[in-house]
Amino acid sequence: MATPNITSDTIMLILFLVIVTGIALPLSSFFVRVFSGELSRGIPGRIEKTIYRLIETDPDQEDSWKGYARNMLVFNGIGFVILFSLLLLQGFLPFNPEKFGAFDLFTAINTAVSFVTNTNWQVYSGETTASYLTQMVGFTVQNFLSAATSICIAIAVMRGITRHSTDKIGNFWVDMTRCTLYILLPIAFIFALVLASQGVIQNLDPYVQATGYGSTGQQTIAMGPVASQEAIKEFGTNGGGFFNAN
Repeated sequence: MATPNITSDTIMLILFLVIVTGIALPLSSFFVRVFSGELSRGIPGRIEKTIYRLIETDPDQEDSWKGYARNMLVFNGIGFVILFSLLLLQGFLPFNPEKFGAFDLFTAINTAVSFVTNTNWQVYSGETTASYLTQMVGFTVQNFLSAATSICIAIAVMRGITRHSTDKIGNFWVDMTRCTLYILLPIAFIFALVLASQGVIQNLDPYVQATGYGSTGQQTIAMGPVASQEAIKEFGTNGGGFFNAN
C-alpha cells in the first residue's frame, strides 16, 4: 500500500484550522459576554452609558431586522458624508504639514464608499495624497466603524437564527458601542503599542528630507500616525493603509 503523501500545503491547512479553532473557542465566550452586556460595568460601563445618553438610545429597547437594518444604514450613511466632506475639504483643514489639496470628486466618492463598506479599495497613494487629519479622523475611524458594523451584522444574523419567540434581533447602536468599546479599541490599542515598540512610526512630524540617497541625492521620508492606523487595519481586515505600498 502506498504511503499517503502529506504535502506542506496540507500541513499548513491543518495547522491553520487548529489555530483558528483554538482562538475561536475562548473568543466566542468573550463575545457573548460583550454583546449580552456582562462587561458593562466600571469605567467602561459608565462610558457606554454616557454614549447612550448622547445618542438618546435605550439599551433595553431592541428592534426587528427592519429597524436594525435602518439604523445600520443611517449610521454608515452619516459616516460616508463625514468622510466624503473631509476628503473634499482636506486642503483647508489642520494637521496637514505637507499642504495636500483636496481629493478630486470621483476619488473622494470611491474612497469614502470603499472605507465605509470595509472594502477599502485604495486608488490613491496615501503618503502623497492624504493629510494626517484624513488618515486619523477619516480612514482610521472608518477602519474601526466598518469592522464593527460587520461584526454587529453577524451577531444580529445569529440572533435571528437562534431566537424563535420574538422578531427582535437587538439594538444596532448598543451593539456598535459595545463592539467598538470592548473589542476593537482595546485590541487595537495594545497592537499599536506593540507596533510602535518595534519601530513603526507614530507622530505628527513633517516629512523628513534625507540627502545622499537616490539618483537626485535627496529622498523624502514620510512621517505620520502609522502604528495607530495599521493596528486596526490589520485586525479589522481593512485594505486601505497609510502608505501606497501596504
